[in-house]
Amino acid sequence: MDQKGYRRGSFQSSTSDEDMLEIAGASLDFSMADDDPPLDREMGGFSSYNGGGMNGTSTMMDFLEEPLPGVGTYEDFNTIDWVREKSRDRDRHREITSRSKESTWALIHSVSDAFSGWLLMLLIGLLAGSLAGLIDISAHWMTDLKEGVCLAGFWFNREHCCWKSNTTFTDRDQCPEWKSWSQLILGHGEGAFAYILNYFMYVVWALLFSLLAVLLVKGFAPYACGSGIPEIKTILSGFIIRGYLGKWTLIIKTITLVLAVSSGLSLGKEGPLVHVACCCGNILCHLFTKYRKNEAKRREVLSAAAAAGVSVAFGAPIGGVLFSLEEVSYYFPLKTLWRSFFAALVAAFTLRSINPFGNSRLVLFYVEFHMPWHLLELVPFILLGIFGGLWGAFFIRSNIAWCRRRKTTKLGKYPVLEVFVVTAITALLAFPNEYTRMSTSELISELFNDCGILDSSKLCEYVNDFNSTKGDDLPDRAAGPGVYTAMWQLALALVMKVFITIFTFGMKVPSGLFIPSMAVGAIAGRLLGVAVEQLAYYHHDWAIFSGWCSQGADCITPGLYAMVGAAACLGGVTRMTVSLVVIMFELTGGLEYIVPLMAAAMTSKWVADAIGREGIYDAHIRLNGYPFLEAKEEFSHKTLAMDVMRPRRNDPPLTVITQDSMTVEDVETIINETTYSGYPVVVSRESQRLVGFVLRRDLVISIENARKKQDGIVSTSVIYFTDHSPPLPPSSPSMLKLRSILDLSPFTVTDQTPMEIVVDIFRKLGLRQCLVTHNGKLLGIITKKDVLKHIAQLANQDPDSILFN
Repeated sequence: MDQKGYRRGSFQSSTSDEDMLEIAGASLDFSMADDDPPLDREMGGFSSYNGGGMNGTSTMMDFLEEPLPGVGTYEDFNTIDWVREKSRDRDRHREITSRSKESTWALIHSVSDAFSGWLLMLLIGLLAGSLAGLIDISAHWMTDLKEGVCLAGFWFNREHCCWKSNTTFTDRDQCPEWKSWSQLILGHGEGAFAYILNYFMYVVWALLFSLLAVLLVKGFAPYACGSGIPEIKTILSGFIIRGYLGKWTLIIKTITLVLAVSSGLSLGKEGPLVHVACCCGNILCHLFTKYRKNEAKRREVLSAAAAAGVSVAFGAPIGGVLFSLEEVSYYFPLKTLWRSFFAALVAAFTLRSINPFGNSRLVLFYVEFHMPWHLLELVPFILLGIFGGLWGAFFIRSNIAWCRRRKTTKLGKYPVLEVFVVTAITALLAFPNEYTRMSTSELISELFNDCGILDSSKLCEYVNDFNSTKGDDLPDRAAGPGVYTAMWQLALALVMKVFITIFTFGMKVPSGLFIPSMAVGAIAGRLLGVAVEQLAYYHHDWAIFSGWCSQGADCITPGLYAMVGAAACLGGVTRMTVSLVVIMFELTGGLEYIVPLMAAAMTSKWVADAIGREGIYDAHIRLNGYPFLEAKEEFSHKTLAMDVMRPRRNDPPLTVITQDSMTVEDVETIINETTYSGYPVVVSRESQRLVGFVLRRDLVISIENARKKQDGIVSTSVIYFTDHSPPLPPSSPSMLKLRSILDLSPFTVTDQTPMEIVVDIFRKLGLRQCLVTHNGKLLGIITKKDVLKHIAQLANQDPDSILFN
């Protein structure tokens, strides 16, 4: 697939400023992609569309008995017609079923057609799981490369390098095979100069990785930047962005995702993994005719691929299916649910076979808690939910304001410089603090961890009293100096993560939001957890603790607070609820913690919704002007179809094509002078009785083919859309029958239909346009863009922000 939108036919598109929009760093041309109602207006930028004519005998031509290549397909940046695509698939299925009774070969073809969907899911799962494993292993190695290198083999990360080491338990953090850059260059790792050298190498590697990432994205695949989830939501709703899920995007996104994560920027790989999995799904669709030729069927596959992406990102197959259902999918039939489950299962199994972290887990921060929680702990859990909601609302507003500034100022013209500056600031601030120096996934793993006797982390430096230890469970203990140091460092890390993530998300490198959001919540949760733990230890005789937390007991688990905080902040940013709780539950493997997770997720959603209704993905969809009709929002205004339809009172009359009285030249003139996606076909201009609807693209391709391949088709040839040809004089040229490209059942509403019903029809049927009639006569047209503009206007937003058709 090309990165740039392609154009068929002999039209040249204009390139004025109004026709350009920046998506993902690429300038895209919208002048051909107009889905406005067909009103006569100046076109001013298209070259004349005229084929060469030839004289011929007076015969009738219907060359469209066999479908032409390109007829029924869509231009770039257009919305698909869901109703037409589903109808086509039903016709194809009926034909295969009826033929299967005729011969054994047809029966085999029928069985293979039915099985192809499951085979496709298997291939998507295998490819997505393999790529996720490759990304995990590469990112882990390159992250450690910033701090040192393994002498036993430079391709080993620090953990793998030290596996074969014979160091004692007390020196387990220092193995002779792993050398820091100062040890390698200077021969020793102590002292100020060694620290400065390590600091310098850390910043240099970070800048090298991020610059390489942004240059690859800018040079080869501009669509590979960002998380990709807002665009995937838009594509799944029926919009076409050619190249967004293409092979170049897949290759560059996979490489640059590793580089971006390894650079230490405040971003994650989980969102981009959904994009990577959807690219796999789209590319593999081309192996099967059923999915290659039907845009609606392809979107069912992409829904399943999104589930596989989340499955490998978090090691949560069920959470992945629910994420696809709750967050990204527009059309999700039961069949897609089963197939999504299968794709997610295969993807998770593939990743588990690769075992990227060497611990038989699918994610780095898998954790198991064993202590039950007490009912009174719901209070701090709900407080974490409130914090998550406030952080989510603050982040969305700040990030959207910054992204809008990037779009509207000169800042957007210098993506490489922006990435360089943000990476430099991040690396300079991150190195002195050990909790920001480590990768964000390792940080979350450390914060989720429940302290055991053998833990060497500062977070576990408690004052030990081994006389009171019973079995494996350690009692609540007084915090030692290491814990207090860790608290200060974590507080500084929290401030840094909160602010630096605002500027990082939306840069021209692959950047996910799941991990930074979880890190913010996990830090806040761990800080609160340790505070409650120490409160319970020093004041166990207080009324709130006396009933359930006696001295020497293990009451509070700070790691659980970190997990609840992570769920709360992720919920506040994305507004996920059910899928979020299931993902977190699959991460921890603890059924008893579902209630705290639910309480935090719901509280964060309520708090965030009270401040602003949109999640981060919906906000980015609106910022970019994607034509996405949100299915979750209610339309409560009392407007009618006649208030939204066009033409309006002072507009020129509706441009229509008559069923049997217009010549090739007349139709070509309409095509040349308007930029619309389709035209209503009526009996005559006087009666305005509706016959059907014909797409511009189908007309262009059909007329061009007729001129090239059929004798006698000239500019004066009559085009007709009826079953029988109209009576014409014997000397007239050949007529052109185009009934097969006419949609005989376009959706119509009356001018008095309430807009809430019209909006529901657009949402639930996925329409591109709807014709408006009055007493059976054609009155006007409502397109998807008209509906979106109307909703924006009623919400006091700029209706012209809907830049797509």
